[in-house]
Amino acid sequence: MSAVQILKVTEAEGEQRLDRWLKRRFPQVTQGAVEKMCRTGQLRVDGGRVKANTRVAPGQEVRVPPLPEVALPRSAERRARISISAADEKMIQGCVLWKDEHIIALNKPPGLPSQGGSGQGDRHVDGLLDALKFGYKDRPKMVHRLDKDTSGVLLIARTDRIARHLSEAFRQKTTRKIYWAAVAGVPSPRMGTVRFGLMKAPGHGRGGEGEKMICIHPAKMNDHPEAKRATTDYAVLDALGSRAAWMALVPITGRTHQLRAHMAELGHPIAGDGKYGGSSQENLGDGWGAQLGGEISRKLHLHARQISFDHPITRRRITVTAPLPDHMKRTWKTLGWNEADVPADPFEDA
Repeated sequence: MSAVQILKVTEAEGEQRLDRWLKRRFPQVTQGAVEKMCRTGQLRVDGGRVKANTRVAPGQEVRVPPLPEVALPRSAERRARISISAADEKMIQGCVLWKDEHIIALNKPPGLPSQGGSGQGDRHVDGLLDALKFGYKDRPKMVHRLDKDTSGVLLIARTDRIARHLSEAFRQKTTRKIYWAAVAGVPSPRMGTVRFGLMKAPGHGRGGEGEKMICIHPAKMNDHPEAKRATTDYAVLDALGSRAAWMALVPITGRTHQLRAHMAELGHPIAGDGKYGGSSQENLGDGWGAQLGGEISRKLHLHARQISFDHPITRRRITVTAPLPDHMKRTWKTLGWNEADVPADPFEDA
């Protein structure tokens, strides 16, 4: 049996059910054992009693009671080994934007999940990390995530020590991320901050995943104890008349679907976002639906353009920029937008 452990939920693990979080960390633990530990108060989050379906968030501390140290059966061990095809190895290595002996920065393609889970299938970034060892003995570790359909910069730590440093930097908000998006309509004012809280919508998606987030006005947060505060800075970089805008978005907090929900709440959903915008005129404000029509791709137009962080070893400020995915390049060309015409960080002098 292991000793009692106090484990912190990392940024890479995001917001997920406690039972799934625990079983990913300890594959030998059964669902029945998780529920029993919850009923008896042995399994706790931030000191409080919880249920198996309680959602944990980055930064929370989970008390894990002594667990049996049972090895995986050979059949399960074989299943746990993910076989990476030559094509996938070439693909994920081709996504590397920058690396040194401590960190790898990827340009995650749209449509590739960051991690596995219900409905995500077996092909995801986390399952391809063995292809990014580049001569190291240890398997690289994810320290944050991007939604499946969101592309852009994703940091990977090459050692446990660096993973801890980077996870702490995300918690302390010393890491800065700038996203680019194409949205329906043009927000007014053209630069501002969204402070709507976020909470899960009632009901569940397939397999309990993929729930939609609901925005809560800051003045009504006390009426919704389950809601979490969320803040997004935004700026219009360019516009096509009043029909569409090229946005820079900075998530000050890191909630699930934050940027997508906040832009939809403003009445300017992100192009291609069927979950939060639909395909027709359904939105308040000047937005005219999340599909721009014509030759514009129906894929989500949200891209993690740039990330800046303090290197855990050299202490230098590192900035990594990811080129747009092909469907967004085509949209930018169609709308006459040029990447070279806008500042890297429009908020610097704001």
